[in-house]
Amino acid sequence: MKRVSVDIGGTFTDCFVIWGDRYVQSKALTTKHNLALGFNEALDYACREVGTSREQMLAEVDSVRYATTLGTNALIERRGPRIGLITTAGFKSTVPLARGRGYGEGLSMEEQQDIPNARRPEPIVPIEMIRIVRERIDYKGEVLIELDEDDLRRQIRDLVDAGAEALVVAFTNSVVNPVHELRVQDIFVEDYPEHMLGAVPLLLSHQVAGRKGEYVRSMSTIMDAFLHKVMYFGLSSLERNLRASGYVKPMLVVHNSGGMAQLNSTDALQTVHSGPVSGIAAAEHLAKCAKLGNVVATDMGGTSYDIGLVVDGGVKFYDFQPTIERWLVSVPMVHLATLGSGGGSIAQHNRMYNTVQCGPTSAGSDPGPACYDRGGMKPTVTDADLLLGYLDPANYANGYIKLNPRRARQVIEDQLCDPMDLDLIEAAKLIKRTVDLDMANGVATELRTFGYEPSEFTLLTYGGNGPLHACGIARGLGIGRILAPPFASVFSACGAGNLSQLHIHEMSTFTVLFDSMTKQLFTDFAKFNAMVEELERRGREDLLRQGMPVEKIGYRLELDMRYGNQRVQTTVVTDMTRLETLADVVKLINQFHTSYGDRFGEGSQAAEAGVRINTIRVCSFVELDAVDFSDIHPGQKRVPAPAPVGSRKCHFIDHDGAVETAVYDAAALEHGVVIDGPAVITTSHTTYLVEPGWRFEAAAQGAAWFTRIDA
Repeated sequence: MKRVSVDIGGTFTDCFVIWGDRYVQSKALTTKHNLALGFNEALDYACREVGTSREQMLAEVDSVRYATTLGTNALIERRGPRIGLITTAGFKSTVPLARGRGYGEGLSMEEQQDIPNARRPEPIVPIEMIRIVRERIDYKGEVLIELDEDDLRRQIRDLVDAGAEALVVAFTNSVVNPVHELRVQDIFVEDYPEHMLGAVPLLLSHQVAGRKGEYVRSMSTIMDAFLHKVMYFGLSSLERNLRASGYVKPMLVVHNSGGMAQLNSTDALQTVHSGPVSGIAAAEHLAKCAKLGNVVATDMGGTSYDIGLVVDGGVKFYDFQPTIERWLVSVPMVHLATLGSGGGSIAQHNRMYNTVQCGPTSAGSDPGPACYDRGGMKPTVTDADLLLGYLDPANYANGYIKLNPRRARQVIEDQLCDPMDLDLIEAAKLIKRTVDLDMANGVATELRTFGYEPSEFTLLTYGGNGPLHACGIARGLGIGRILAPPFASVFSACGAGNLSQLHIHEMSTFTVLFDSMTKQLFTDFAKFNAMVEELERRGREDLLRQGMPVEKIGYRLELDMRYGNQRVQTTVVTDMTRLETLADVVKLINQFHTSYGDRFGEGSQAAEAGVRINTIRVCSFVELDAVDFSDIHPGQKRVPAPAPVGSRKCHFIDHDGAVETAVYDAAALEHGVVIDGPAVITTSHTTYLVEPGWRFEAAAQGAAWFTRIDA
């Protein structure tokens, strides 16, 4: 197996190369003005490790896979085309009203409660770029008012004259019957052929989101149109860069659904948050291989701290109406919680409480933390870690970045020590304590929201800064066991290398399996099976278009079900792909009954209210080879710990004064090594901090376990 996987983050570009039986990890700073430069630098480093050229490597690998935050950054910076929206007459204000919640979507709970200062985000489509057309389809898909084609042509002309660079069509109930949206597409091509307008994209809402819900479907399509240009040029530049180096196969792009596809089968919206989702996919694969049970996956990079749940038994957590930036959309996305806590998070003086606030603003890669000596003027978490003695100024990121302690000292003294009347080390400790507790609280909130306790989970810590802050986070959670997985600093890139090609298609429905009024079970099997077959057809065509053999395509049927008119939905993954008999219906109801009881407590079920399916979803996939993580437990093997390569004074929370701390290099990661803290283990890609009261155990494949020994 030969494969290149890349995770382009806000600060670093991570690269993971599988070259036969060798696994190589590398990093470079993300070059936001041209992503290909950072990719080339990271790949060239991996090539030197392997002993080959970039051209030779790209000629031999089976695939190159990208996960990127390009779309996320474009939304934050509002870099996108001017968009025009065409919707049903009477629904012009659907998007501007944003279900009445637009002022608070995407904000913290504290910000949502601050009603007097509430501000809606700057709209992606201002109301003057929204046009209405006379047409109407009812909830059953029957045409009530035919499309007024003359009116439509006038509205399209108005939007083009107003400077629309992309057009979105979102008609009411188009997911049930898309005939009017499809007719708009025909008319647009007739009146504005490509040679007249160039490549002005026209997006139809029913093709982007298959669920009912006019606002979220419209917003999904608008966001897809907004990201289309930047994603097209950004990813196309990466593909051209590969072509220039001799790579001729299709480039694969990671989706936030947990799969991946070729660029020509990828919607822009599907790439948002694809990097962190790759890490969660890797965590799921690792937990399954190593039989770890429940795992909370945490990724601390330079910009953010991402949290995902991997629960024993294969339960998948999706967000079907996630909030992306400040907008609610309708796209199946692996559930992810993101905090503005990373190595580059800026520490500010909170004057009201006379304490430090870390993040969510980040110094990013340009200029980066003050200690990077690239012009950063604000104190960050990395500056504090350096001053506390955890980082080696001459050997950070394998010597790629030389750290300047004097610059870190200056910004912390000027902006925190003076106004708070603290000495330098006290201020640095306060930064570390604050960011560790912020992340611990984020993990605890996420677990308890889904009804779990932290003690039921193994804390999986990765990302460039994960192993550095793992002990502090676990202390705040009350967890006594941590796993830093193999290739921890580039674990999300490793996850991209493990993904299967997968497409998710879904369809809203109103399928009553048990009618509480008539006491009848569902019998229209042909209707249900036809919907499943249609979704399988879409997924099959996606994969066949990418050259996948039809005999290797698999399908997974997922159903969003509820009792009666309850708002709570539970996803049921069933091994049935068709309903043939009443026994199949009863089996499905029982499966839902059990799943609901497991989640909300036995006895909470309410079958007397009726049982219905609201969404039918089919995951079409082709499983590919992946890295085997089965041998990552410490076991009984013990080898003598290597001699420290040096020592330095470090400062730890709850310890007065400096502690002379042994420093080890990558030799400490040999399987069987056990080191009691305090200790610092510096490798070419990350730093493992073993705080006092913790034990470090090295396992196979470069995995490392931290165990609390002073509890």
